[in-house]
Amino acid sequence: MRPARSRPTAALALSGAAVLAVMLLPAAPALASPLAPWVPPSMNACGETEFDPLARQPDPKLPTPTPPPPDDTIHVQIPVPQFTPVPIPGPRPDNTRIEPAPLPADPCANPCPDLRNDQSPKPEQSEQPEQAVPEADPVDPAVTSGAPADPPGDSGTGGDALSLPGLPKVQFDQIPETVPIPVPGGDPLDPQPQPAPATQPPAPAPVAAPVAPRELDSLTLVNQVTGHGSTNRTDMRWSVDGTDLGILWESAPGTIAVAFGDTFGKGWEPPGAGAGDQDWRSNSLAFSSTRDLSQGLGLDTFVQNGRCHAAEILSSRKIDNFEITTIPTSGFALDGRQYLTYMSVARWSRHKPGMWWTNLGGLAWSDDGGSTWTKSEWARWDNIFGLGRFQVQAMAPHDGYVYMFGTPNGRFGTIGLARVPTDQVLNKTAYQYWIHDTWVPAIGPDELLATPVLSGTAGELSVRYDASSGQWQMVYLDLDHHAIALRTAAEPQGAWTDPVTLVDTDDYPTTYGGYIHPWSTGNDLYFTMSAWNSYNVYLMHAKLK
Repeated sequence: MRPARSRPTAALALSGAAVLAVMLLPAAPALASPLAPWVPPSMNACGETEFDPLARQPDPKLPTPTPPPPDDTIHVQIPVPQFTPVPIPGPRPDNTRIEPAPLPADPCANPCPDLRNDQSPKPEQSEQPEQAVPEADPVDPAVTSGAPADPPGDSGTGGDALSLPGLPKVQFDQIPETVPIPVPGGDPLDPQPQPAPATQPPAPAPVAAPVAPRELDSLTLVNQVTGHGSTNRTDMRWSVDGTDLGILWESAPGTIAVAFGDTFGKGWEPPGAGAGDQDWRSNSLAFSSTRDLSQGLGLDTFVQNGRCHAAEILSSRKIDNFEITTIPTSGFALDGRQYLTYMSVARWSRHKPGMWWTNLGGLAWSDDGGSTWTKSEWARWDNIFGLGRFQVQAMAPHDGYVYMFGTPNGRFGTIGLARVPTDQVLNKTAYQYWIHDTWVPAIGPDELLATPVLSGTAGELSVRYDASSGQWQMVYLDLDHHAIALRTAAEPQGAWTDPVTLVDTDDYPTTYGGYIHPWSTGNDLYFTMSAWNSYNVYLMHAKLK
């Protein structure tokens, strides 16, 4: 879903959803937390250097870097239209899949040395805010990867700076702006039968009495899940060098599915998401059977379309201002079928951190264990005039219903709530929206009227019913309070407790996300967290009092 600062747009170098995948970093606080002491970079069992998302003091052995000279030039951005033909309906999804060979018994052995033989350490990433990456040349809509981006920090074609005595310099920078032009072309998908109307009657649903809020006892970074130096060595095993999110659900007894946002492979380097020529996939899906999460989140395999190569499971057009990417936002399983909510992102904001614009939030399903997916024509929430309330969704089944929590595009909206019977998940007419203490049937614009279930704004929701406590848990990014926060409630409509900070984003700068592992129990809450600068995923353990 999304990183903490805005991702590159369009054929810009860019998530889970992705993503934003994305992205979009939490705003810098007025007073930052004290930096942790410097320590040498840690390594995985194979001697590969890990990333460190914690804010640390600089290496005292290194000279103090000289700050760059101040730029006294005023830059004025001039959009330059880049007209791009967009075939409609476009190509069909590529569902090429392989049955991967078993991994080598030696975890440090390279399973595909003919494809990936570079095991040199990645450059150490900086915890300084990343520079925005400008848009590149238009993407050919027929290809599956974007075009290369301009070098980081280059804002396009800049002219000579104008200078007059006594006045600051002014430079006009040309910024390419993709203008999609629909043209006939592509291969239409087979039509899906329209579900029969299934309007549910109104049902009162007042908020329940508040539960006692939880308290954080300790927070531990358990392991780096993805990327170079990770315990899973995803770069060498599945060409997953950079990715984010890590959305978790139990796809089958004993198996956890892990959905990632925008994913980059060979050639990608931190910080931030990569460019289209760095093996860009809008999303990817792994599976895990790790029970002892105190030892880290292990990944057994990915859905693959080639040797040592994670597949893109939900297609996207990768055209800015049309559909730049498709990011997973939550997942669940019912009666052997896998469901994945996603957002179709039209473009990322260049100027407002934490903001993007979507085409729709939708549902996809898989009947082959997550290998191939179908986007529903009917279970989708279009973002008409940018007013959609359920663009970034988090769905959770419980007691005969699937509850859908949703926010508008970006990280500045309130949380709405809906529900649907478990046998009608793909039938939008069967949904009810929680409006003023009543489940109201989906008639007309009712979804726009959903009553916020809690105060404040939120990004990257993760919600589940915790059977061990008999309570609902919600984890989300709270930009206003620089935190990944936890709230609990007796009922999905609340009353929800005040937020409890799990991760202080002053301590872990550039972090976002917060997706609960379904095998968390009692006072041990495990969740994935992404860091924008290293652009990879970590497993965190919050010990609750």
